[in-house]
Order: sequence, then C-alpha cells, then structure tokens
Amino acid sequence: MNPSRREKIEALLRDQPGDAFLRYSLALEMESAGEWEGCLEILEDLGRGSPSYVPALQMAGQFLAARGLAEDARRALREGVEAARAQGNTHAAGEMAELLMSLGEA
Repeated sequence: MNPSRREKIEALLRDQPGDAFLRYSLALEMESAGEWEGCLEILEDLGRGSPSYVPALQMAGQFLAARGLAEDARRALREGVEAARAQGNTHAAGEMAELLMSLGEA
C-alpha cells in the first residue's frame, strides 16, 4: 500500500523536524482531515518562529475568520502583516490587510 501524502510529510518531518514548509504542509493536511486544533497549533507555532513563517500566519487568519473567530483572526492577521512587512513581502501584507479590513479592522 502506498503511503498517503500526510504519511510522506510525517516521514520527512522525522528527519527534518524544523522544516517550516513541511510543518505548514502537515497543518494543511490536518485541516483537511478535520483536525482543526492541531492544525491551528502548528500554524501559530510557525508564526511565532524567528523569522515568522508568513504563510502560516495568513492561513491561520483565514481559517479563524472562516470559523467566525474574528478577534483571533484579527490577531493572527495583524501579526502576519507586521511580519510580512518586516520581511519585505508586500503582496502577503496587502492580502492580509484586505482580510483585516473585511473583518472590520482599519
């Protein structure tokens, strides 16, 4: 039997536990499987990294907003905008700022 995508990611993570992209990929697989708490935990941990993993903060904001958790989404998105700007990622900063505005944040 062929390993699933998630199993492949988990195997790679055993060898490279600090790989941000692999951890992000695992979070997305977990979200698809309905393992929301674990997904969000990984995304928030990536966002707290140094440097922050901007796609994780953006995805966390989107997931939280989609689930009606506007204040938590705003927090993640504000952190994401700040991190994206600090890293010179104006595209991601702009996308997150737009989502913030749609949530009632100027």
